[in-house]
Amino acid sequence: MSGPAGRTSAGLSFDLDNLWSYMKTHGDGGWEDYPSYLDRLIPDVLDLFDKRRLRAAFFIVGRDAIQEKNLEPLRMIVEAGHEVGNHSFDHEPWLHRKAKEEIEEEIVRAEDAILRATGLRPRGFRGPGFSWSPDLLRILAARNYLYDASTFPTFIGPLGRLYYFTQSRLTERQKEERRELFGGMAEGLRPVRPYLWRLSAQTSLLEIPVTTMPVLKTPFHLSYLLYLGGISPLLMRTYFRTALAACRAARAGVSFLLHPLDFLSGEDAPALAFFPAMAMSRQKKRGLVVELLDIFSEYFDILPLGAYAERCLLSYALPTRGVR
Repeated sequence: MSGPAGRTSAGLSFDLDNLWSYMKTHGDGGWEDYPSYLDRLIPDVLDLFDKRRLRAAFFIVGRDAIQEKNLEPLRMIVEAGHEVGNHSFDHEPWLHRKAKEEIEEEIVRAEDAILRATGLRPRGFRGPGFSWSPDLLRILAARNYLYDASTFPTFIGPLGRLYYFTQSRLTERQKEERRELFGGMAEGLRPVRPYLWRLSAQTSLLEIPVTTMPVLKTPFHLSYLLYLGGISPLLMRTYFRTALAACRAARAGVSFLLHPLDFLSGEDAPALAFFPAMAMSRQKKRGLVVELLDIFSEYFDILPLGAYAERCLLSYALPTRGVR
């Protein structure tokens, strides 16, 4: 996965989860009105990326792509030279529990909505809340997707779910619906590096996991790093450099993930103030984000996730894993 001048490549992606989708998963009322912060968020994010000369894959929720108020900011993403990906239609992290026909409808509806809104057909998919299933993978392969990016190989998923539940007002039925949110301990046994799902003798699909620390499987996506930054910026920087060096030494590659709340504060979205690092000001967050992206650029040649997927497929023989 080498880039220019022999530099190792890495992928950059942004899950464009909107205000209403967080409220829905959290069990808050009012999400049905689909409140949005995309018109404020996207220009700020694009400005930062442009100044750092970075391009990313934005995973868009289909429900947002059919609303008139979101069309201009979504078009801005493509006009700025970024990729688009499919993040499902209704952003329900229990997607993997749905019947195959329902999963296909989620994918197709989102795909069509994103194409109409942006003029681009998504080539990659990431499940909401890192949800995935064998049925999902087979549907993506049948629809000629280049890659899936839904797996998150970490052991701490159950801790994230416990924190989410303790901070929510979910009913028992809603908790049951979300009982596999963020996956179980077994997710930590999955590979960190890209690999091929072997779906049949003739069919495979590239999987690009959200990268975690090799061996330890602790996360280092941007939200986690900002949480550490709220404790100690030195701890944040040291941990990130350690993670990147470990990935480079293991030749694991890196798929680095960003979220909207990495750019917002509790004042911007009071309903989401319970999330880690939301007490941090927007200005302070931006400063830390810039610093982290600059560190990332020291170690890797950063590509949008789709371009990174292409390089993975061309660069070396990928390991394969079967699907049950």
